[in-house]
Amino acid sequence: MKILVVEDEVALREGLVDLLTGAGHTVLAAADGDEALTRGADPTLDLMILDLMLPKLDGTEVCRRLRELRPRLPILMLTARGGEDEKVDGFGAGADDYVTKPFSTKELVARVEALGRRRDPAPEGPQLIECAGCQIDLGRCEARLNGQSIPLTSREVDILRWLYQHRSRAVSRSELLEVVWGSPGDLQTRTVDMTIAKLRQKIEVDSARPKLVITVKGVGYAWGER
Repeated sequence: MKILVVEDEVALREGLVDLLTGAGHTVLAAADGDEALTRGADPTLDLMILDLMLPKLDGTEVCRRLRELRPRLPILMLTARGGEDEKVDGFGAGADDYVTKPFSTKELVARVEALGRRRDPAPEGPQLIECAGCQIDLGRCEARLNGQSIPLTSREVDILRWLYQHRSRAVSRSELLEVVWGSPGDLQTRTVDMTIAKLRQKIEVDSARPKLVITVKGVGYAWGER
């Protein structure tokens, strides 16, 4: 893959470039938020590793702006701040995954590879779904609600696609971790819940409408309409 590493700490930036180059990738580097935006707009870029704390423009804002330009670009957030609020902010801005410093190099490479495998998945089933007064365009990574276009992250699209394809049953959190994130299903994390909570904020703004995603107590989630 062609990967952009955005990190202002020189030693860590160079270490990541060496690590990922050694894993067989083509690796570019940026040291601040402005440079990240410029390089991130490159349509040939396959993946970005983005530090949260950056000069000029922080990682959350970089992620948010890039989502408008490259809705399907996988973004791995890298930060020393591992609190739940920071993770919610990162996922809310459009990050696909989150790694907290210090981290295992093996884990980082594994997460990069997992994101890479999912960056352009072959479409399965319909690309346009109309449900509960909301139109979901899976191919364009957007929802249309009340005449407005709402950008979706690639992770949110993959969740909706999987729930829709398996709408006859409930889907567990561990299943979503495995098929959407490419992570072990027994991983103890609230990533799924936080991502779906943000997705609901985007597409379930009208309480009078049926829900697209419903919670199944003790199991996980299900498509709202069958």
